[in-house]
Amino acid sequence: MRAGRMDEAAHTWDRILARAPEHAQALLYRGQIALLRKDAAGATALLEQAAKAAPREPAIALNMAFACRAAGNLAGEAENLERALTLNPYFFPALLAKGAMLERAGHPRSAAQVYRNAIKIAPPEERVPPDLRGALQHARQCVEADNAALSAHLEARVGPLRSETDDVNLARFDECAGIAAGRKKVYTSDPVMLYYPRLPAITYFEESLFPWLGGVEAATEIIRAEFAAAAMAEGGEFSPYVNHPDSAPLNQWAELNRSPRWSAYFLWKDGVRQDAHCAQCPETARILETLPLLEIDGFAPTAFFSLLQPHTRIPPHTGSTNTRLTVHVPLIVPDGCAFRVGNDVREWRPGAAWVFDDTIEHEAWNNSDKPRAILIFDVWNPLLSAAERELFAALLIERRAYYAGG
Repeated sequence: MRAGRMDEAAHTWDRILARAPEHAQALLYRGQIALLRKDAAGATALLEQAAKAAPREPAIALNMAFACRAAGNLAGEAENLERALTLNPYFFPALLAKGAMLERAGHPRSAAQVYRNAIKIAPPEERVPPDLRGALQHARQCVEADNAALSAHLEARVGPLRSETDDVNLARFDECAGIAAGRKKVYTSDPVMLYYPRLPAITYFEESLFPWLGGVEAATEIIRAEFAAAAMAEGGEFSPYVNHPDSAPLNQWAELNRSPRWSAYFLWKDGVRQDAHCAQCPETARILETLPLLEIDGFAPTAFFSLLQPHTRIPPHTGSTNTRLTVHVPLIVPDGCAFRVGNDVREWRPGAAWVFDDTIEHEAWNNSDKPRAILIFDVWNPLLSAAERELFAALLIERRAYYAGG
């Protein structure tokens, strides 16, 4: 604030205080002006009056902490920051200030823990007050440095024990260690339509749960040939996979909505067999008909060839329900194509299918100069019993019927 405007503001608040000496907001702002003028004693006196007038206002306690720091009263600074956060544990500026205080005191690890909490509750970037943007950026840098230091510490202390462990599959532990060190996020099942309780959130499922998967992989060449013939057929009949109406919120789909950059050739769509397409790809259709496809009238199965054009990215998203799992059968995969489910990133390889839970955040990209093609279809989650499958199908059908009634 420029000196002239500061003087004008001070006069305004002084006039208010002349009429209402216990006006808490006026006392607070007058104290802030005193701080800007480096008058720590004057600021303290004004803020003490403000605290008496509004004892439960965290902003007053925060500014009192600033006044204490300016006066060299570090104990008072700590006490008032604790008071501000006691009054409001989610007071973003006070969390940033507490992290900075711990950092100045030579406690970078404790500071990083406080900064993490501040970052978690930070408002959207465009709503961060200009005078706090630098502090927030600094907090992020401190947390990033702490994550690296913690990761190195854990690797040095726990790494040797991990190396001695006989268990061949430590992927779950490695992900846990990454989460502990702040290098990885926690991903859970987040279906957009309906959640089925007590099913584990597993990114890629073990192939042993799907004894039919090897047969699908063995038929890759046949499936690829039928895909190529369908793609070369006159008209092609590939349609944009994302096709939202104008009235729908697009969010992350704005770039791909109605775009041929990600297109599909449906063999089954929303439970309806696409007879002409199945006739074009008879062996693929026959193979699919032998599998435990998700079957719910008006909803599933869905099976299609997915064509992703060069330099195209499918944004992070989640699927409809965790009662189903999604199968990818890679057909044409140039270098530079990959897929992420949660923290697990994999590259497609023709002849190597996988099964994943699409209610866990996932995304795909094709950074190559050529199209990528895969066969995608849905199957029942094998952890559901036959009775649960039947009941869930009935539940979904009747839920839809209820809303169809208007």
